Amino acid sequence: MKPALHRLASASLVVALALSLHMAAPVAPAAASEIRYIINNVPVTSYDIARRKAFLRLQRRSDNANEQMIEQTLKAIEIRRLNIKVPDQQVDEAYGRFASGNKLSLAQLDQIMAQSGVTKDHFKDFIRVQIGWNRALGARFRAQERMTEQDAVHRMLQEGGNKPSATEYMLQQVIFVIPAGERGSLLGKRRKEATAMRERFNGCDGTRQFAKGLIDVTVRDLGRVVAPELPPDWKDQIVNTKPGQATPLRETERGVEFIGICSTREVSDDRVAQMVFENETATDEKADELSKKYLAELREKARIVER
Repeated sequence: MKPALHRLASASLVVALALSLHMAAPVAPAAASEIRYIINNVPVTSYDIARRKAFLRLQRRSDNANEQMIEQTLKAIEIRRLNIKVPDQQVDEAYGRFASGNKLSLAQLDQIMAQSGVTKDHFKDFIRVQIGWNRALGARFRAQERMTEQDAVHRMLQEGGNKPSATEYMLQQVIFVIPAGERGSLLGKRRKEATAMRERFNGCDGTRQFAKGLIDVTVRDLGRVVAPELPPDWKDQIVNTKPGQATPLRETERGVEFIGICSTREVSDDRVAQMVFENETATDEKADELSKKYLAELREKARIVER
C-alpha cells in the first residue's frame, strides 16, 4: 500500500533537504541586487539567484539556479492564487527538524546557512514553497482522481479487499485570537490563557462555558471528520490525542489554537472506501508526474520577462 499524496509530498521535502552539510568558507558580500526576471509582475533578483547557486553547491548539485528560481516563483504565485497559507511556525518546525535530523543545533544550522551564502531566510523560503506546493498538488490530485463511492467499493471488492473502516472524530476547535498588529505584544499572554484552558479541557460540553470569561476566544464545532479527511497540519496531533483531551497548542496566522477530541468511533461505509482507495493509489511516480505537468502548465501561461 502506498501512502497518501500529502505524505509523499512530505517525504519529498525530506529528500530535497537531505544536504551534505559541511562548514563552508565565508562567502564574500553580495554585489548590488538587480532584477533578472519578472514573472507575472513578481521580480526574481540576482540576489535570489546567488542564494540558490549557494544552495545547490551545498547540495553538491549542478542544476541551473536561474531555472530553479523561475520554477519556485511560479509555484509561489500559484500557492497565493489558491489562498494556501503556510504559517511561520510550520516553517520553523520543519527547519528545526532538519537541524535535529542532521545532529545540529539551530545556531549551528544558522551558521552553516550564513557561511555558505545560502542564508537562513532563503532556506526557509524554499521550505515554505515546498510545503505550499505539496498542498497544491494534493488539491490537483483529488480533483483529477476523484471517483464515485460506488466505483471505489466495486474496485476494492474486485481486488479481493473488504470494505475498509476508519476512525471518525468529533472535533472542536478553540482559537485564542490575536490581531495581526498586536501579535508581538499579545502572543505570550494568549499562550498562557490557551494553556490554562487546554489543561482544564476534559470534553467538549464545557468548552463554551470556560470561554465565557475570556476575550477574543472562538469555539468552533467541526463536527464529524473521518481520518482520511483530517487536515494535514493537525492530523498527527489529533491521531495522537485521546478522546476527552486536547491537542498541543499551535500558533497560526489567527492566533493560538488547539483542537478538542470530543469522541471517536470506527466507521465503515462507501465514503470511507472512496477516500482510502484514492489515498492508496497515490504513488511517488504519480506525484512527480503530476508536479511536472502542473508546473509546465503554469509556465506556459505565465508572462516571463528576462532583463
